[in-house]
Amino acid sequence: MWIFTKHGFFSAVCARKGDGMRGQPVDPNRIMIRARVSAHLEALKERFPDRLGKSVILESPEADYAYRLLIPKSDWGQVLLDLAEEIDYDNFKSKVANNPEKVGAAYRDSLHEVWSVMNRLQR
Repeated sequence: MWIFTKHGFFSAVCARKGDGMRGQPVDPNRIMIRARVSAHLEALKERFPDRLGKSVILESPEADYAYRLLIPKSDWGQVLLDLAEEIDYDNFKSKVANNPEKVGAAYRDSLHEVWSVMNRLQR
């Protein structure tokens, strides 16, 4: 699952068992939240300290997503619910554009590129 939020961009997948590294079977009860920018995971942890605050951001510079958190799937479900409940805008890209210091100008600019690519699907 890819999710673009006002806190940043995340890829969520089932974690692997144990330390979550390659070669281990999938753990259907844990989620690995991956990010390309550590500040995005930090913002998510700050927003949801009760669900994510104790999780450590793991760094793997050689990985496709350099930063990740491992959490229980039930916590991820609650985070998603809370993210949906906090939507208070009628234009997502504008919401992010009005707060670039929180997630970064590069994220804001990337959202426009993603919008353009996905717009081609509609045509």
